[in-house]
Amino acid sequence: MTWWEPFLYIFGGLGVLVAIGMPVAFAFILVNLVGIVVLQGFGRPLEQLALSMHASVSSFTLAPIPLFVMMGELLWHSRVAFRALDVLEKFLGRVPGRLSVLTIGTGTIFSSLSGSTMANTAMLGSMLLPEMERRGYHRSMSIGPILASGGLAMMIPPSALAVILASLGGLSIGRILIGAMLPGLMMAVGYIGYVVLRCTLQPGLTPGYDVAPAPWGERLYALLVNLLPLAMIVFLVTGLIVMGVATPTESAALGCLGTILVVALYRSLSWDVFRRSLVGTLKITGMMMAILVGATGFSQILAFSGATRGLLAWITVLPVEPLTIIAMFMLAVLVLGMFMEQIAIMLITLPIMLPVVSALGFDPIWFGILMLINLQMALTTPPFGFLLFVMKGVAPPDVRMRDIYLSCLPFLAVDATVLAAILAFPEIVTWFETLVFS
Repeated sequence: MTWWEPFLYIFGGLGVLVAIGMPVAFAFILVNLVGIVVLQGFGRPLEQLALSMHASVSSFTLAPIPLFVMMGELLWHSRVAFRALDVLEKFLGRVPGRLSVLTIGTGTIFSSLSGSTMANTAMLGSMLLPEMERRGYHRSMSIGPILASGGLAMMIPPSALAVILASLGGLSIGRILIGAMLPGLMMAVGYIGYVVLRCTLQPGLTPGYDVAPAPWGERLYALLVNLLPLAMIVFLVTGLIVMGVATPTESAALGCLGTILVVALYRSLSWDVFRRSLVGTLKITGMMMAILVGATGFSQILAFSGATRGLLAWITVLPVEPLTIIAMFMLAVLVLGMFMEQIAIMLITLPIMLPVVSALGFDPIWFGILMLINLQMALTTPPFGFLLFVMKGVAPPDVRMRDIYLSCLPFLAVDATVLAAILAFPEIVTWFETLVFS
């Protein structure tokens, strides 16, 4: 049997199971069980597969996932995260597209606190979209910035998906988290630049109203009372990793503890808030871990069948430039992201792509950051980007899917520009994370 036959059987079986509606985690596990029995038989191979799947979620390096999720849930249910909005509002004066810029700034701060793209988008949409609609903002300047900045939670630490990507690829969690930070900030700056430029050229997109600048005393008070405690949470999660004081797992634990203390400091920590945050954390973490269990076995089945080795040998002798192969990988991930959930895409593609990337001589950390950018773009890519439907769920009833699709396209162009820059100049990522960890 040649390598491509088991490759087609494995991916074909997985595709059929997902297409008929089976949950992704169960689809992976079923394919794993059938594959190991067909390739290796019953007995010891099946036992080894079970042990590997158990070990995949017993790793201490996965501890940041529930801790990051818990941070976001606490800040969301307690409404403490919304205090950042008050600070930014006092510092923004007569900027073109003021509320759109405010949305992007708030979304960037929320991303550094929650780590969840869905929670980020839902918070921004439910909080800011009604006000922007009331003031007469064009929907391209209200829906677009919310979708774009909501997805930044995948790039800016603490990102649970970045931890999963690093774990699946056997990469350094700290280097992935820090390496993704600069591209995430580049995207945020690009979004703001686009909004300001377009609102300057087309003033009719946003209402022409003046906002009296807040006194400096009021600004300083808002900064100290509303933003400084939240900044301390960001420092506990990211700053301690950068300083080399704590590992990602330790910084996640400190960040979660700091979040609890900050929420309690604002007198927003009730039993109901804690219970809802805990239940939300258990649901999200359980889903992620179930998929991770299936992913480990899936990688082993591909290796046992010879599919990974055969595909690697075939790709490395293709008569094309190595960067062209990476670009093809990125296009494949983007297309998959229009139809599939992000973790499932990682599980399917990483076992195939990472060995090829290493064989071609590229930095796996750089490729991991490219993967995150691509997955973030896929969240808002029509027609089936997940965040598009999150936005539809929190938007006013008269907002059509067509409005949402059209609003996100210019911001996807900004994402594509950042992706192309990092693809062409890997030093943007490697320089920053090497500087931090040196």
